[in-house]
Amino acid sequence: MRAYRLVSAGKDPAFAEIPIPDPGPGEALVRIAACGLNFADLLMIEGKYQDRPEPPFTMGMELAGTVERLGSGASDTKIVLGTRVAVFAGRGGLAEWGAFPLDRCVPIPDAMPFMDAAGFQIAYGTSHVALDHRAHLQPGERLLVLGAAGGVGLTAVEIGKRMGAIVIAVARGTDKLAVARAAGADHLIDSESLAPGGLRDAVRALGGADVVYDPVGGEVFAESLRATNPDGRILTMGFASGSVPPIPANHLLVKNISVIGVYWGGYLKFRPEVLTRSMATLFGWYAQGGLHPHIGHALPFEQTSEGLELLRNRKATGKVVIRIGED
Repeated sequence: MRAYRLVSAGKDPAFAEIPIPDPGPGEALVRIAACGLNFADLLMIEGKYQDRPEPPFTMGMELAGTVERLGSGASDTKIVLGTRVAVFAGRGGLAEWGAFPLDRCVPIPDAMPFMDAAGFQIAYGTSHVALDHRAHLQPGERLLVLGAAGGVGLTAVEIGKRMGAIVIAVARGTDKLAVARAAGADHLIDSESLAPGGLRDAVRALGGADVVYDPVGGEVFAESLRATNPDGRILTMGFASGSVPPIPANHLLVKNISVIGVYWGGYLKFRPEVLTRSMATLFGWYAQGGLHPHIGHALPFEQTSEGLELLRNRKATGKVVIRIGED
């Protein structure tokens, strides 16, 4: 089977032919239909991600497909042959087949296409856990979303609006802002048109931020901090700018501001029930027509490298999803 493999950290991944894996005890063999790309994939290539598997390995953190075979001891009554599942694998999704633990396989709604499911778990899961479980976002609060047209940022706009917040979306250029508007943003700020320090003033003019959703880091974190209202919460879940910002503790003290880290995948190790409850809520919203995943780029398997370049150059809108098999 074909697989997109990282042979050495810091070097470009490449396609290779490897055997179809056998599912081990408690595992399912999944025929993969689609795989979502994430900024974390780029960090993994560079050897800078929190989880650093030893190369060589098949890339692809999240995927969707059909269960074709079960390993010994696989007794989950929700997962049987033919079940359509989404899988947060951590790695192994950019291949035609994969063997994954049953507890990483989640049945998806019947009406959910594999392309939607493949890019759903990390983006929607991160935003829901961040806004609901970590920040306790309340109806009527002002939610500032940085990188609002990106893979996770756009889901924060959509979920924040559903939770009753007043959403302020920050993105680069009118095209990306239009996507954020369609997802439910109440106010739009074009980061391309701002002078240095202008983000702080623009947010303050809208009443400040009660909750800041920040997958960007760098200087925009500092500006957002200065625009955060007393008793506000700043969610930090990534550094797409390439810069990890320093945090002035005295500013947090004076304004009673909390900075809250969010690493969605980390809950798998110490509180997996948080993710289970969150995903049940999200799939329920999807089945009711309450969530509308935005796939900005749907690419064939052969163009995986091009998909990663879209993320690297911050040209992607919504999710980048790779089509591997049939939907």
